[in-house]
Amino acid sequence: MKIQNAFRLGLLGGLGVLVAMAIGGAITTLSTILTYIGAALFLALGIDPAVSWLEKHRFPRWAAILTVLLGIIAVFVGLVFAVVPVIVDQVNNLLSNLPDFIKTVTKSTWIADTQKSLPSWIDLNQLISGAGTWIKDHAATIGGGIFTVGLGIFSGAAGFVIILILTLYFVASLSSMKRGLYRLVPASKRARFSDLSEQITASVGRYVVGQGAIALANGIASFIFLSLLGVFGADVKYPALFAFIAFLFALVPLVGTLSGSILITLTTLLLAGPGTALWVGIYYLAYMQIEAYVINPRVMNRAVKVPGAVVVIAALAGGSLLGILGALIAIPVAAAVLLIIGEVVVPRQNEL
Repeated sequence: MKIQNAFRLGLLGGLGVLVAMAIGGAITTLSTILTYIGAALFLALGIDPAVSWLEKHRFPRWAAILTVLLGIIAVFVGLVFAVVPVIVDQVNNLLSNLPDFIKTVTKSTWIADTQKSLPSWIDLNQLISGAGTWIKDHAATIGGGIFTVGLGIFSGAAGFVIILILTLYFVASLSSMKRGLYRLVPASKRARFSDLSEQITASVGRYVVGQGAIALANGIASFIFLSLLGVFGADVKYPALFAFIAFLFALVPLVGTLSGSILITLTTLLLAGPGTALWVGIYYLAYMQIEAYVINPRVMNRAVKVPGAVVVIAALAGGSLLGILGALIAIPVAAAVLLIIGEVVVPRQNEL
């Protein structure tokens, strides 16, 4: 249709811009809900391999879903009752011992040496003492507020509940959702499309399981090592807290283990001194090599086959766009893109 009237052309163009702005505003408004949906779908695809495995062993689908979900809930409840009280106790001890720790630090020789290199109007002892006094006065508020928020998010925040409910629905209706999607594809291409979709969803599911296994291995190994250091006389404090931090950080691909290791090592340096921190740093340096060259390749080669450069680029791009969720889903998305290129684009190019 040709529009020769300039006014009509401008009007239609303006309406198109308004519609595009309205759609963008709606997406921005619904960004939180869309994030919940993406996270729930991602988790559902991660749970589906376990459900499919039980189905192959003569479980009805409803029984397989119920068994997997009860297992996940049992693990979650066990983690809460086993780890969270220990973490609460250790954080409280950390806050209560912090003023004495600051007094010890202010009396050490490196404070005096550092003060000599600073301008005369900067009193390092006064700054540290003031910080210690402020933390002591607000310890209850800081510890209670931060930890209450953390435990609320961990045990039953609204977002977590929404994601859990959506995950239940997605797991229960994943097969019907796939069938409904396949019907939208022309019949002549439906078989090919369904085959690619099944490969992609299976790859995502294996990736979720693999990343969780890697994070769990990091957390368990950290707890064992830090506990052994304490047994052999090192002044290691809060091993359960540090192991939980290692587990959470390791869930983020590429940079999670490195970031968690640096945080734990620096905290150990402040709490236990350079000797213990050196051992902790050496351990995490060695563990990162083992994870990078032994654990990660063995686990991920069974899940997604993505070149290292693509992993780095995908993780950085996903993290920049969607934060932690983007970093988590970036690698399986990259694997899906590579699969489509290899199965669709390359064969078409070969036919030209």
